[in-house]
Amino acid sequence: MKKISISPDRRRFLRGALTAAPAAALAVTTGSLAVSAQGQAADSPYKPVFFNQEEFALLSALADTLIPADESGPGALEAGVPAFIDAQMNTPYGQGQLWYMQGPFTPDAPPEFGYQLPYPPRELYKKGLAEFDAAIREQYRHGYVELNAQQREKMMGELEKGRQGSLKMATIPPAALFNLLLQNVHEGYFCDPADGGNKGMGAWKMIGFPGARADYYDWVDQYGRTYPLPPISRG
Repeated sequence: MKKISISPDRRRFLRGALTAAPAAALAVTTGSLAVSAQGQAADSPYKPVFFNQEEFALLSALADTLIPADESGPGALEAGVPAFIDAQMNTPYGQGQLWYMQGPFTPDAPPEFGYQLPYPPRELYKKGLAEFDAAIREQYRHGYVELNAQQREKMMGELEKGRQGSLKMATIPPAALFNLLLQNVHEGYFCDPADGGNKGMGAWKMIGFPGARADYYDWVDQYGRTYPLPPISRG
């Protein structure tokens, strides 16, 4: 079987994506996320429809830190992940209509208790991105977008640490913003392009996923062989 060379950082990301697969399946069944993204000319810069330009630039920098492009495949920016997340915020998912959003809320509850904040995803992003960038400016006197790659990775790590890290955010727990961002980046990177992300099926090509092909009968018993056909989108 042909071996696919994947860098250590990307390998960690792929492992995390497997745990997020159920969430991704839920999110992309809430309606067409591609409407906003695909309604714009393919050769022109994407214009966000939910985030403002500053928020979208910060979101793009964060997504690029989570999964940069390398020799093994496209990064989040090449896959159109920020545009996917932007469109996602105008769906029932982004508006919190799919979740139980009544209190009481216990932010420090274990994960098995479910989402424990009074903010739907779109509001969590609005508040969280502003508070995160303010915290970055306190430390560096520059926003996250202006930091170099090493500084970005360091502060992404602090965001992931949550309250155990150095970031002090006013209302949004740092880990809550990190977890939402990571989930949505997973979704945008590996979804069907019909849902507005995974541009050119680059992520599928990287991992050898065949996509929405309807017939694998001739390959059921061909163990150890590389599937030769390119992936297909359902769109």
